[in-house]
Amino acid sequence: MSTMTPCRERPTSAPETAPVHAASPKTWMVIGAFAAVYLIWGSTYLGIRLAIETIPPFLMAGARFVVAGSVLYTIMRRTGTPRPQAIQWRDAVILGALLLLVGNGGVSWAEKRVPTNITALTVAGTPLWMLLLDWLRPGGKRPHGLVFAGLGLGFVGVALIVSSRDAQGHGIMDPAGAVMLISASICWAAGSIFSRHAKQPSSALLAISMQMIAGGLLMLLAGCVLGEAQRFHWHDISRTSAEAFVYLTIFGSLVGFTCYVWLLRVSTPARVSTYAYVNPLIAVVMGRVVLGEPLPGGALLAGLFILAAVILITVKGRAK
Repeated sequence: MSTMTPCRERPTSAPETAPVHAASPKTWMVIGAFAAVYLIWGSTYLGIRLAIETIPPFLMAGARFVVAGSVLYTIMRRTGTPRPQAIQWRDAVILGALLLLVGNGGVSWAEKRVPTNITALTVAGTPLWMLLLDWLRPGGKRPHGLVFAGLGLGFVGVALIVSSRDAQGHGIMDPAGAVMLISASICWAAGSIFSRHAKQPSSALLAISMQMIAGGLLMLLAGCVLGEAQRFHWHDISRTSAEAFVYLTIFGSLVGFTCYVWLLRVSTPARVSTYAYVNPLIAVVMGRVVLGEPLPGGALLAGLFILAAVILITVKGRAK
C-alpha cells in the first residue's frame, strides 16, 4: 500500500504505550517519520499509477522492494549488525507476504482497474479491519460505545464506495479491483498487528530490510506466475514510469516504509494510525490535479464516512 499502506492497530485493545526501548527516540525523529509517512505515502498512489503504465504491477512492486531492501540490508550488515536468525527470517517472510505481497502488491495490481482517488479512499478503511481483527483474535475485546459506532459507520462507507456509480450510472469500481483492495486492506491490517508480536532482530532497520526483501521476492514470484514476465519488455518502459519507479523505490520504500515500521516500534498504535486520515486526502488532490480524476458524489460521501469512522475509533480508542 502504499502503499496501500499499508500501524493501524486497534486502539482500544492494543497496548496504549509504545514498546520499551533502551532510549526514547528524539522528538524531531518521530515528527520527521510521521511527516514522511503522511506526505510520501499519500503521493505513492499517484506514483504507482504512473509506474504501472508500462511496468507490470507485481514486477514493479517486487523490484522496488527488493532493490530497497537489499541496499538497506547490505548497509546494516556492513556496519556490524549481527546476522539474523532463521526464525527471524521466517517471520519476515510472513510479514512480507501480508504487508507487501498482498497489501502493497494488491494495491498496485488494483490500480490498473481503479482510479487512484477511489483506491486511496478504499484503503483508508484499513483501520476498521484492524479493529475488527483485533476484536476477533483470541483474547480480543469487543469495542464499545462510539468506537463500535465508528466501526459500523466505516463499513457503511466501504460498502457505499464499492457500490457507487458515476454520472452515467456505471460502477466506479471494477469488481476484481474492489475484491483485491479489500483483501489488501485486510492483509495489511493483519500484518501490522502481527508485526508487534513477530520475532524480529533488535535492529529495526535490519528487520525492515528483511521484510522488504522477502515481500519483494514474493511479488516477483507472483508476477512470474501471473505471466507478467512473459509480457514485459524493457524497451516498453516510458520515462514517466521509470521516474515513478525510482521515486517509489527511494521514497516510498526506503524512506516511507522504513519510517512506518520504525514507528510501529516507538509509538502507539493509535498515533501511528493517524496517517490513514491524511494519505487519502493527499491522494485525492494529486489524482485530481495530475490525472484529472473525477470524484463522484457517492464516492466522496463514502470517503467522508470512512475518514470520520477512522478518526472516531482512533481518537475515542486512545481516550480510553
